[in-house]
Amino acid sequence: MTGRRNAGQGRGGGVRLRRTATFGLSFLVLLVAGAGWAYLKLGGSIDTFSADGISGDRPPGSEQGQNVLVVGSDSRSGGNSELGGGTGEVGRSDTAFLLHVYGDHRHAVAVSIPRDALVDIPSCKGADGRWTAPQRNVMFNAAFSVGESAEGNPACTQNTVEKLTGLRVDHTVVVDFAGFAKLTSAVGGVRVCLPQDVYQRDLSPKRPTRGAKVFSRGPQTVSGQQALDYVRLRHGIGDGSDIGRIKRQQAFVAALIKKVKSDGLNPTTLLPLANAATDAMTVDPGLGSADKLLSFALSMKNVDLHNTKFVTVPWRYEGARVAIVEPDADALWTALKADRTVDGKDASGRKSGGHDEKGGGRTPAGNTPVSGRGISVAVYNGTTVTGLAARATELLRSRDFTVTTTATASSQDHTSTVVEYGPGLREQAETTARLFAGARTTASTTPGIQVILGTSYAQNPSATPVPSTPSTVPPTVADQARSADDDPCANLSYG
Repeated sequence: MTGRRNAGQGRGGGVRLRRTATFGLSFLVLLVAGAGWAYLKLGGSIDTFSADGISGDRPPGSEQGQNVLVVGSDSRSGGNSELGGGTGEVGRSDTAFLLHVYGDHRHAVAVSIPRDALVDIPSCKGADGRWTAPQRNVMFNAAFSVGESAEGNPACTQNTVEKLTGLRVDHTVVVDFAGFAKLTSAVGGVRVCLPQDVYQRDLSPKRPTRGAKVFSRGPQTVSGQQALDYVRLRHGIGDGSDIGRIKRQQAFVAALIKKVKSDGLNPTTLLPLANAATDAMTVDPGLGSADKLLSFALSMKNVDLHNTKFVTVPWRYEGARVAIVEPDADALWTALKADRTVDGKDASGRKSGGHDEKGGGRTPAGNTPVSGRGISVAVYNGTTVTGLAARATELLRSRDFTVTTTATASSQDHTSTVVEYGPGLREQAETTARLFAGARTTASTTPGIQVILGTSYAQNPSATPVPSTPSTVPPTVADQARSADDDPCANLSYG
């Protein structure tokens, strides 16, 4: 890897400000600073990381939208240590989000993935060149530390996100918080809101007295070190948890984006922002030049504030950790694959009737022939009808599915066909279910896809594809979404 920053292990003193630094810097670069790169002599000043650790077993890409993984590194070297950091030799990350830019290039959504979320980490390449064994049910932020290098392991985090979501990550950006104070000062401060007065002990819980007042209750403008104090604040409000801060931090980023846009996109305002953002980023080789970064940023110039959304992957507490809730999480990833917005709209860029914006002919997804290319399934006969699994196997293979197993189910009393799917395979399971009239899909902790045939298939073994229904974002996610133009004091969460 060619990243230039060492990352520390320090966890104390409430210095957890990586999540918001990540959001702020990356959104300014990716959503509003496109024109700024045209005025900045970036040349070779953009750091890149090696991509040779990215898995060869990846989800298919999209012809329309793009997915950008943004990882907040826990670097405390250089200027970072002056902001209250610690020391350490292993690169770490406490936050990440997946930014989905829809196919119409007018909508975008950032999905936060909690650092303590329990996930499966696939085999990853370490700094010594060796590939590690997969890990099951471990904290998400551990992926960035695989190999224990000072620069961290962005490729492993990317592999993990692709396994979790079933979405192909087109670009990965690693951000530290060294330029965060400089960035907030460059925009003249950011409007925030607090539910109560905050004192020095709220920032440093081990302090024997409450100390001086740091923030007053209500709306106010923060920048520089004060902005850092605001985003790292955890114990002063709410339940003191990291996950309890997500909505408040999303509100901060929304206000930051709104402030930049209100100042106007011109060289005078964008030059210092571009300088600050560039100084804090390490990107994949696909974004590793001024031309590439400019091209990508300009492709997003029509995404406005209202259509920029912030959500969190469905989650629940599991002891001291966070469990990702299924099938809601898979429903979210499926909606993004289908370019469905948070409020259920088609943002693929295609016009109704199956035509795209350029007038080209396209067939609506629900009426397309079922193709199982790249989909592996196991088939089980859940009835007493002899030869039913073999019949279904023949059907599946005729549609280019790969059938890995044909066997008898543990019970033979199934009336309807069930397609069970493991993490990240909801869309493939729904494609499979279209071949079986009346079939339903259900999430499972078992990897892969299993088709359990019911008597309904024996009675109606038609190969006519069942029309698919549009994928929608689960209400548990949609109801909590924030737009970049929302009031910074509205819809906040304090844990």
